[in-house]
Amino acid sequence: MDKWLLEQIKKVTPEEQAYLDGDVNVQRNIYTKKDIDEIDHQMFLKQGKLVTVRHHSRFVKFPLHSHNYIEIMYVCNGEITHYINGKEIIMHSGDMLFMNQHVKHAIKIAGADDIGINFIALPEFFDIPFQMMKKHNIIADFLVGTLRQNNPVPQYLIFQLKENKPILNLMENMIDSIIFENENEDVINQYSMGLVFLYIINHMEMLAENSSQSYEDIVIQTTLKYIDSEYKTASLSHIAESFKQSLPAISRLIKKNTGFTFLELLMRRRFQKAVMLLLDTKLSVEEIVADIGYENQSYFYRQFKKRYGMTPSKYRIEHKNDKIVKI
Repeated sequence: MDKWLLEQIKKVTPEEQAYLDGDVNVQRNIYTKKDIDEIDHQMFLKQGKLVTVRHHSRFVKFPLHSHNYIEIMYVCNGEITHYINGKEIIMHSGDMLFMNQHVKHAIKIAGADDIGINFIALPEFFDIPFQMMKKHNIIADFLVGTLRQNNPVPQYLIFQLKENKPILNLMENMIDSIIFENENEDVINQYSMGLVFLYIINHMEMLAENSSQSYEDIVIQTTLKYIDSEYKTASLSHIAESFKQSLPAISRLIKKNTGFTFLELLMRRRFQKAVMLLLDTKLSVEEIVADIGYENQSYFYRQFKKRYGMTPSKYRIEHKNDKIVKI
C-alpha cells in the first residue's frame, strides 16, 4: 500500500487513545444510538451519501455484533481476526471480507500495525457495480442476497487478493477519495467497486475456502441455475470459461458434487421441460423437441422412450392427469 496513505491511516484516533489509556470496552455511543448490538450506518454516513470508509479501531475487542449496512473490510497491513459462527478467520494484508447485514461477528484486539479499512455502504451503492457484472456469479448473488429482508441469510465472502496490482490500486484510490472527500466520489467509487468485482470474477481462485460458501458450492449452484434458465443452449464450455477452468477439470468437479455429468444434468432439465409441455400444452411433439433445444428428433424419441418406457404421444395420453412431473 502507498506508504503516505498508510501512515495517514495508522494515526491513533481519539477513540483508540481512550483504549490505550485503559478503556476495555468498545465505546458504544460511537457506533449506535440503540440498545442493541447492531452498528448503525447513520452514525457514519452523511445525509445523501451511499458509502464511507472508517479505519478499524485497534486496541479493543469487538464483541458479537451485526450491521444495518453492507460492510467490506480491507486489510491494508498486518492481520485482523474475525469470529463468525464460531469459526476463527484470520485476514492478512491484501485480504477483503464482504459481509451482508445479516452476519454476526466478533473481532479480536488489533495491534498498532494491524490496519483494516471498513467500507460502510448502503445496498444502493452497489446498483452500478451490479449492472456492470451483467450475468450470474458469486458476487452478483451476494448482492441480491443483501435485499432479502423477508428471508435473511447471513453470507460472507473472503478474497485473498495476493498483491493483485489492479485491484489494490482501485482499493487505494477509493480509500483516498473517500477519506479526503474528492468531488463526485460516490459515482467514481461505484464504478471503481464495479471494476474490483469484475477483476475478482476473472480470478475466482482468490475466493478463500473459509467463506460462507465453498468454491465448489458456488460452481455447482451457478451450474444448476445456468442449466435451469438456459437449458436450450447451455454448454459446459460456458461454465468452464466463467470459472477459468479446463473442460476436464470443471466436468470432474460437477460429477463429484452432483453424481451426474453436465450432459446428464442438462438432459434431466430438458426432459423435465418436455414432460411439462406434453401435459400442460397442446404443442406437437415436434414443436416441443425444438422448444427444449434438440435439433435431432430421432435422438429425442430414443432418449424419451429409454427414460420413460414409452413414446411422447403415449406418455401424454397416459399421464394427462398427473400432478407431479417425473424427471
